[in-house]
Amino acid sequence: MDLNLHGRTALITGASKGIGRAIAAVLAREGCNLVLVSRTAADLEATRNEIAASHNVAVVTHALDLSASAAINELATAHPDIDILVNNAGAIPGGRISDVDDTRWRQAWDLKVFGYINMTRAFYESMKNNKGGVIINILGVAGERLESTYIAGSTGNAGLIAFTKSMGAASPADNIRIVGVNPGPVETERLETLMRKRAQDQFGDAEKWRDFHKPLPFGRPGKPVEIADMVAFLASDLASYVSGTVITIDGGLASRGLNG
Repeated sequence: MDLNLHGRTALITGASKGIGRAIAAVLAREGCNLVLVSRTAADLEATRNEIAASHNVAVVTHALDLSASAAINELATAHPDIDILVNNAGAIPGGRISDVDDTRWRQAWDLKVFGYINMTRAFYESMKNNKGGVIINILGVAGERLESTYIAGSTGNAGLIAFTKSMGAASPADNIRIVGVNPGPVETERLETLMRKRAQDQFGDAEKWRDFHKPLPFGRPGKPVEIADMVAFLASDLASYVSGTVITIDGGLASRGLNG
């Protein structure tokens, strides 16, 4: 299916690994020019080279820490003509409230929670001036399937769900759509890190982390491309009446309830 995205420009944060990298590849496949952002220049360059080898699109990279407002302002100034913004950067640590101290909690929220808010603030104005755009926030199912063992992430994602819905309800007045995607467990390096910690805490053996896959829907975590394909659809005009909502992609995990 042709999503008619050819020639549009998408800025993707957290673009060098996992879900962000998959989103970049899928949007490149659809003909989008890309602005890729993450903190690690070497990983960005590898992603750029991989995409450039397969797709005839322009790819610009920026190695920036988006927990700093100055970096966000720099990015917004450099790219005032973005059609699609995908907020994806952020890694909130697992653990109960006693496991995540004040400094680590604030660092994580500065990048993901306040990073998403500040990126939206910065690029909303340029999209408004350009008479339209799409902002897609990659959130996380822990924001609706609340977990005390991932307290910083559940609380942060729940806040970003509210932020996405509130902004997306008002943004059509400026011809801007704001939507969210709540991935469940997805097969990434980050998932492995979280599951290793949980396995160490629960079993005393981090190598048992794959045991947590067995009760998942279909007996597996999701794949990054499954999230990326939804992002491409939401970015397209096929989703032109979708705003202020969050799509959950978790195989039905959240629908089981907290103890399912």
